[in-house]
Amino acid sequence: MIGPNHERDRGLTAALTHVLTIGITTILIAMLMMGASAMLEAETERSTETSLETVGERLAGEIDNVDQIASEDDDSATIVADHPSSVSNSQYTVELYDDCESTDAPLIDDGACLELAAHEVDVTVHVPVAADEDAIDDSDRVAGGSIEISTDSNGEISITEADR
Repeated sequence: MIGPNHERDRGLTAALTHVLTIGITTILIAMLMMGASAMLEAETERSTETSLETVGERLAGEIDNVDQIASEDDDSATIVADHPSSVSNSQYTVELYDDCESTDAPLIDDGACLELAAHEVDVTVHVPVAADEDAIDDSDRVAGGSIEISTDSNGEISITEADR
């Protein structure tokens, strides 16, 4: 009788099953790695945002302290504040605005604020400052780390990089 020879096909089934198992396992491991990578990136962004908010809150408090010291003495005051130079392995910059309405700060209606922006991770945080916006001197961006907060004889508050 002429027909398919089933004796030759038996060895093929084991090899085919082995190849399919390896292929499916490879696809599953690749998908697992992509998911873990996305989760790690999201956690890094969240960690950077939290760290920048913490640094911003501390810096806003120090700006308020300088404003109070200068208003009590009617003189100039300077504080050098030491903060981390990087957060979540990312350098960051700080900028002081007298009016946050002109920036992209959705949760701050108006008034002075700090903008902290990380370089390696695309995260920008805005923190309100309690000082009077007329007393804020829009300053240049300064790198994170040691920051000098000062008022001049006119009562204007500015931030600069500290010499350390």
